[in-house]
Amino acid sequence: MRFKVNGIRVAIFDQNPTAEAGSADLFCKCDVTDEANVQRATAEVIAKFGGVDILVNNAGLQGPVAPVSSVTLAEWRRVLDVNLTGTFLCCKAVISSMVAAGWGRIVNMSSVQGKEGTAQAGPYAASKAAQIALTKTLAKELATTGVTVNCITPTVIETGMFNRISDERRADLLSRIPMNRFCTAAEVAAMVAWVVSDECSFSTGAVFDISGGRATW
Repeated sequence: MRFKVNGIRVAIFDQNPTAEAGSADLFCKCDVTDEANVQRATAEVIAKFGGVDILVNNAGLQGPVAPVSSVTLAEWRRVLDVNLTGTFLCCKAVISSMVAAGWGRIVNMSSVQGKEGTAQAGPYAASKAAQIALTKTLAKELATTGVTVNCITPTVIETGMFNRISDERRADLLSRIPMNRFCTAAEVAAMVAWVVSDECSFSTGAVFDISGGRATW
């Protein structure tokens, strides 16, 4: 993983161990939608590393591929709980210690769908748009503290959720990308590595596009 290559110690929050978790310095079993879980896991990280310098909110749920009129309330709430409330809770858990240290980097993994809206993806697009708004709000609140808050808006990435969509849906999404290919995890990791570095010191509340030309703003 890119952070490890850069000499950064990594903790991963997830409900179940993954292949990536095996290469992390610390794995914390955590449901990011549950505040007590997030607080406990954050305390584990602070106890091991002495603090949290960088937070990347990457937990995400695709949700139903269906018209909004067909989405159930339970499906809607589940997607927003993971994608938006999880981001809120993780940010809330680390902000105080970052401010006290006078330095911090928060990166929220949004989506180009949050910028443009996407048919058949109402809960997901709405949650990702809300992540952008939360990012901008926190950035303004923390602008003088040494803590930056930015978000990244990829198009479809060839990993994770990509493997669970139909061939028809995949072809539709590919047709929207002028570069005529999907994004790779390595490309996203490279952008995140720059956003959390000291070189990115005067950008906060920014939306960094990585969509192969798909995004129009």
